[in-house]
Amino acid sequence: MYWINLALTRMGFWITWALIPIVVEIIPALISTAKLMHLHRHEPKLTPPGKWPWVTIIVPVYNSEDTLFECIQSINEQTYPKGAMQIILADNQSTDGSFGAYARAQNTFPELILRYVNTDKGKARALNTAIYESIGIYVINIDSDGLLEKNAVKNMVLRFENDLSIAAMTGAILPKEELVQKVKGFGHRLLAKNEYYEYAQAFLSGRTIEASRDQLFTMSGAFSAFRREVLMETFLYDIDTIGEDTDMTFQIRTRLGKKVVICADAIFYVEPISGFSELYTQRQRWQRGELEVTENYMKQTASLKRFFKNFLVRRMMIDHTFTFPRMIWTFATVVLIAFGYSSLILLLSYLLIYALYVVVAVVNFVSVSILLQPYPTEQRFYLRLWWVTLTLPVYMFICSWIRLIGIINAMTTKASWKMRGLSEEKNRLTAVIRDDVQTIRQRWRQARKGKRD
Repeated sequence: MYWINLALTRMGFWITWALIPIVVEIIPALISTAKLMHLHRHEPKLTPPGKWPWVTIIVPVYNSEDTLFECIQSINEQTYPKGAMQIILADNQSTDGSFGAYARAQNTFPELILRYVNTDKGKARALNTAIYESIGIYVINIDSDGLLEKNAVKNMVLRFENDLSIAAMTGAILPKEELVQKVKGFGHRLLAKNEYYEYAQAFLSGRTIEASRDQLFTMSGAFSAFRREVLMETFLYDIDTIGEDTDMTFQIRTRLGKKVVICADAIFYVEPISGFSELYTQRQRWQRGELEVTENYMKQTASLKRFFKNFLVRRMMIDHTFTFPRMIWTFATVVLIAFGYSSLILLLSYLLIYALYVVVAVVNFVSVSILLQPYPTEQRFYLRLWWVTLTLPVYMFICSWIRLIGIINAMTTKASWKMRGLSEEKNRLTAVIRDDVQTIRQRWRQARKGKRD
């Protein structure tokens, strides 16, 4: 009887919570890894076209003086024919020396077909203006603060040319390995390596699986490619949302019913995150953009009845209902101790749940390391980060809290590309708490005064 009672009152509780990582993450991770390896072993051989088609590369520019030249240099180093590339730099009202970086590149790389256009402010407006100026059969967008891997453009065009059903694709984004290793400070370096690990798994594993099911949620705003004819069928980039890349993904796949995939062997290198403050604003911006776009596309489909039919409903349920319970443990400790649970049982239970998330990280680690074989330098660096499987659950736990804050801010503040930073949020929270304490004191004094009278 004792053991039955223990199972029902104690172990049953923990088993229920342990099912969340098992059902939502571990089992899908194992299935996805098996499918990923199958796709990897049966990759079709791509045939180069007889003549390489024209490609337009659009680079939105805003105060990019420090990075623009290196970005253009990475375009110049592409294995794709220079005579078949049109490069449009769309400056949306920079106030620095971005034009000077363009002029320097024009003199340094005379074989490149470079064009500099001025646009209205905002990345979406810059992209839309440049799209109308494009002449390529394919249009590729890249951010001005990153670098293309030398075969990136060629690999994207090969995918397009060998599969006429593909309308658009995203590339793989990775923080630049050399810059990650140069990060100073233990905390910042730990953050940067966890971000590298997260990006590698998200793009090479996660989005590859999504694309294989025709369920790619968003193309990266930093590196995406399109058939120009498809772009002209869309409403172009939405200037009223901070999730314009996600909106474009849904326009092509949901509204037009066309295929959107990932080209995992087209890599775009970005700078590692500058610190926790950037992570805080970045993840909130991503979360807000996701919510804005899904609200528009789920107005007619937001029903539990469509859980198994509509991947968007399923994605939002898993992403925003089953994932956030892991954060409950932040407050549950105090409550569970009040219910009579011992500190030892709580600690062992937390270690069990942590271990389950480590298992997920290990499974993804193995699959991504195999996918990085064509890039020996990246693979060696990635394999040296094996220990991140132990820190990734904590990193993702922190990111989950930031996303939750992003959801709250999305409901209470006006949309803006520039999100409130950590310091500003801290000051606002302090002011609210101080105001609440002052209000409580005033009412307490008034209550005491009323009793005396």
